[in-house]
Parts: sequence; structure tokens; C-alpha cells
Amino acid sequence: MRRRAQTARAVRAPPSLEVSLRVGDWKQLRAWALAVRYAVFVKEQGIPANLEIDEQDALAVHVVALDPCGAPLGTGRLLADGHIGRMAVLRGARGQGIGATLLHTLVAIAKSRGMQQLRLHAQLGAISFYEKEGFTAIGPQYEEAGILHRTMVRHLPSEV
Repeated sequence: MRRRAQTARAVRAPPSLEVSLRVGDWKQLRAWALAVRYAVFVKEQGIPANLEIDEQDALAVHVVALDPCGAPLGTGRLLADGHIGRMAVLRGARGQGIGATLLHTLVAIAKSRGMQQLRLHAQLGAISFYEKEGFTAIGPQYEEAGILHRTMVRHLPSEV
């Protein structure tokens, strides 16, 4: 399968959310993604800062939600193996559908790349969110970065 060069592009979210999405690589979206990830994972959840960035960031496609002024509200990433991760929405922006919009975008990207299964590590408090989006929890819960998680999967239909 031939891969096209990844470029940042604007994707409009549903108008009621008043956000825009940027899709691109780490070089393009790093500052926005890190602002959200540090606020949520490091400051709010107490995850050590040295665990927040990894070698997978440079290989992933990233999505960032921005408010009308261009400030970041949420982010997520998709790895080439179908793993969705680093999903985060700022505390003040939660409950407005931003997380679902980010996830829908990542799923659409995965489908466009012919992926047949997606996998993620959901914090226990987020399991119902992912279940509503078609993911199923598998296996036992486990600790990751000091927080309880469960692995979740979603099978994507094959296009004929």
C-alpha cells in the first residue's frame, strides 16, 4: 500500500461545537497536542512528564481540536498498527462532544488506511465513552502510569 505524504489540514467539526480540527504529523501539531496532554495527563492526573512523550509521537497521525481563537482544547493520535492513544480534552471543554469528534476523526483516518481493527488503553472512567463509540473492553484491568486501564478494541468493516 502506498502512503501519501501527511500534511496538516483543517477539518470542520459539527457547528454546535464551535471547534475546528487539525490533522497532521507531530512536527506540525506538537505544540498544540503537548499543551493539552500536559494539562490533562501531567498536571491534572499526575502522570510523570517523562512518560508523556514517546518515540511513537513522531510516527503517529495526530488530531487537535481548536477553539475559535485557535487555542487547543483536545487531542488524540493514531499509530500505524491501529492503536489510538493520548486522547485528552481539557477539563473545561469536556462534555461538549469534542472527545467524540476527535475519536470519529481518528476512526475515519484508520478506515481510509484500510485498518481492520483499532485498539486503545482506556482509563476505567472512560470505558463507557468508548463503548458508546463501538469499542469493547477485553481482558482484565491493569495499571498504566499509576492509573487503572482496560484494553478496548473495535473492529472496522472491510470495504469490498
